[in-house]
Amino acid sequence: MTPIPLSPLAGRRCQEALNALHSTVYFSPDFAESLAEYGVDDSMAVYLAGRAGPLGPVAAGTVTAAFYGFAHPLIAEHLPHVWSLVPPATVVELRLAAVDALLRRHLGEETLASAGMAEAARLALSAAEAGQRAGRPMFSAHADQPVPQEPHLALWYAATLLREHRGDAHIAALQHAELDGIDALVSHCASGDGMPKEVVMTKRGWTEADWSAAEDRLRERGLMDADGALTAHGELLRTQLEAETDRLDRAPYEHLGAESVARLTGLAEAFTAQAAASGAFPPELLAFFGKR
Repeated sequence: MTPIPLSPLAGRRCQEALNALHSTVYFSPDFAESLAEYGVDDSMAVYLAGRAGPLGPVAAGTVTAAFYGFAHPLIAEHLPHVWSLVPPATVVELRLAAVDALLRRHLGEETLASAGMAEAARLALSAAEAGQRAGRPMFSAHADQPVPQEPHLALWYAATLLREHRGDAHIAALQHAELDGIDALVSHCASGDGMPKEVVMTKRGWTEADWSAAEDRLRERGLMDADGALTAHGELLRTQLEAETDRLDRAPYEHLGAESVARLTGLAEAFTAQAAASGAFPPELLAFFGKR
């Protein structure tokens, strides 16, 4: 039987569903509460430590390079100081424990023990096995972590790998397009797919002056109009960026195959919808994550 061809957008849709499930950790109090016991009580420090933990006790410069869209002074405010309070290996363990708690709370024991959960974990891990390490620091660092035994944690771990694999690929596409971190962020927020500026600007460490300067650079390139909306050229560039990211990120989904990608997407979307209905996402972001 001839395999069903993988559509160009299938991998992106699958990763978006998995990323939404991964992102539940950013809106749950569990991880922050566990780090507070070590004296880490700033929400930005919690985020940076959790995501950068697999990189080891790195300084701010490494994280600025790997995260791309964050202002360096914001990262330097917290790293490497956080590692003097709690070692990265401990952070990784605490984060996984927090994920365990939040998924049990939002999905329930029946869903966690279901055949669908076990199948989703198997499929996502299979896709992640085909991820490419070279040039992908975030994916590679997370891939060095042990695979959790319980299916719901294995699924979250694989979702994290696939999120970072696409993220690393997207950074390569942005650099090719000569969009630095904040220019990329501003153009994304101005697109139909981006989060509102108010949600992301200060959380990434940028000021109004930074944002305005980025808008001016985009206008000089003909990518943004006077009102802050993307021009036709800007919209085309964003479309091309996502298509190039799809190309660079295709290996996991080609390895899995069209039928299994569709199955994994459906399972991940169902789990995300269940988590959203249980309050896993803040109301202002429900439309962004809950639509998956």
